[in-house]
Amino acid sequence: MKRILLVAILCLAGILAALAQESLPNNNRDENALPRFVSLRSSPVNARSGPGVKYPIEWVYMQKSAPVEIIAEFEDWRRVKDWQGSESWIKAQMLNKKRFAKVITPGENNLYAKNNLKAKVIARVEDETIAEIVKCPANNDFCLLKFEQIEGWMPRKNIYGVYPNEVID
Repeated sequence: MKRILLVAILCLAGILAALAQESLPNNNRDENALPRFVSLRSSPVNARSGPGVKYPIEWVYMQKSAPVEIIAEFEDWRRVKDWQGSESWIKAQMLNKKRFAKVITPGENNLYAKNNLKAKVIARVEDETIAEIVKCPANNDFCLLKFEQIEGWMPRKNIYGVYPNEVID
């Protein structure tokens, strides 16, 4: 009985630590903490079923700079989760620390001149489009994104690549 209680307490402590880490702003997070967002360095990138070249390729990512979340590490391999929730292993050298976001809301998405829904719409962006994250201010539901030459604000809920309370500046 004592072992079960100890295991339950340790599991709860781990979950609480992970949740606390996830809610920290970017400037207070350890850049090597897990989980963390990164992007694909190039295209194509092989996604494998395990951490090594002996494991089969499950699929190939074809979108350079797409954000993925590192959820585990083994030697020079990273277990990642993508915007669809799929998990696989990618060689660490195929990942980049530069932050990008992927538009995940289906259809056209508004890009605003300011960080509120009443601001002027400056562009419409298709789902699955990739953008560089310029900043995500504290206590704000929007992030400033750069789509090639166009820069504007989009609600965090419409993008994958940033945590709900994360600050990027």
